[in-house]
Amino acid sequence: MDKSICPRFEKAMSILSQRWTGLIIYQLLGGPQRFCSLESSIGVSGRVLSERLKDLENEGIVKREVFPETPVRIEYSLTDKGVALEPLMRDIEKWSQSWLEA
Repeated sequence: MDKSICPRFEKAMSILSQRWTGLIIYQLLGGPQRFCSLESSIGVSGRVLSERLKDLENEGIVKREVFPETPVRIEYSLTDKGVALEPLMRDIEKWSQSWLEA
């Protein structure tokens, strides 16, 4: 019997296990947000947040929308692929409330 991990599962875990990624996705479940809002609510550095958002955008999980206003407004939101992670995030939230200390 083949005991190797499914390549798709392995890729999913490598995406979701990057530091701050889960919190970014969790935060975006509430709807579109601007960069500064994400930065302050999560408490992550701007550089790291920018990297993670680019990674998530490249994976098709997050969408970056630029509004041609003055000044330019940029919002980040979950794609359908990102929204599909909601049940997983809610299960992790329930598990953490039952099993982890604050």
